[in-house]
Amino acid sequence: MSRRTIHRPCPSCGEQVAFATYANPTPTVDVVLRAGEGGVVLIRRRNPPWGWALPGGFVDYGESVEQAARREVREEVGADVELDGLVGVYSHPERDPRKHTLSVVFTAEVGDYLGLLPGDDASEVRVFPLEDLPETAFDHGRILRDFLRHLQGGEGGLENGASRCQGAT
Repeated sequence: MSRRTIHRPCPSCGEQVAFATYANPTPTVDVVLRAGEGGVVLIRRRNPPWGWALPGGFVDYGESVEQAARREVREEVGADVELDGLVGVYSHPERDPRKHTLSVVFTAEVGDYLGLLPGDDASEVRVFPLEDLPETAFDHGRILRDFLRHLQGGEGGLENGASRCQGAT
């Protein structure tokens, strides 16, 4: 546990007061959004880190991870979805170059994928065949490989609730 003590002045008297702070991973969500026959929806990120990514983002204070996942899909691709599975929890400290995050990854299906529109952090939305995916940001390549392995009948995050992640990629 990363604990450090910081000192701040008391707003009433000005005396220095010690506060303990903790460096914890930040909770995030991602959604493997199935579309059509064997396709998956990816967004091109509008902000760094650049690249193609699963719809997702940070969990807001006061919302559940399920609410956050549905909100992020709605904000980034304009679709309302029902979550139908859990790929796993991905928490490697280097999965996000900005800071240590912990992502709960869900699955969902979108019916009318031709009407998807980029919004929020997305500059483009595209459906890719699972067999021909682009390079991705974060550890989304690993997440998609886990998902594909599950679809092919092998071990994957959906069967055991977690990846056997040995690294960030």
